[in-house]
Amino acid sequence: MPTGPADEVTGAPDWRAQLRERGYRLTPQRELVLAAVDTLGHATPDEVHAEVRRHASAVNVSTVYRALEVLEDLGLVRHAHLSDRAPTYHSVSGHEHVHLVCRACRRTISVDAEVVAALTDRLRAEHGFVADVGHLTVFGEHEDCEVGEVGEAGEDARNTTPPSGVDPT
Repeated sequence: MPTGPADEVTGAPDWRAQLRERGYRLTPQRELVLAAVDTLGHATPDEVHAEVRRHASAVNVSTVYRALEVLEDLGLVRHAHLSDRAPTYHSVSGHEHVHLVCRACRRTISVDAEVVAALTDRLRAEHGFVADVGHLTVFGEHEDCEVGEVGEAGEDARNTTPPSGVDPT
């Protein structure tokens, strides 16, 4: 049974013990940041900060950055570079996925990591290299993209609904 908002994120309170074992204190701010990342799906630190401030207006952006760093060290969140700006964080409670970013409309689509299985298998077989696909972002353009110029759709375009059959998380 969840005892706080972040338990719903991770599904179990194990992360609290992990936090303490590594010498970190359990703080309401860290719980709020973890819950915000889960709520938002994919979010920059500034977007996480805005979500956290909806619940606790005294939390500043530097606290959010520090919390994200700790939560990533613990393996509770991951980041990917979906643009040339700040990294985008997402919860690890969902499936392992790869990010596809359209350069024209900036929409981000998450696809199952199995899509790149042939590549990762070959890297392992030929080079003894185990790829971390959770950070993988592939840039390109949709065949059906309606935007003629790069970025014309604006910043919110990356949160639009993906084509049918593609998992948006």
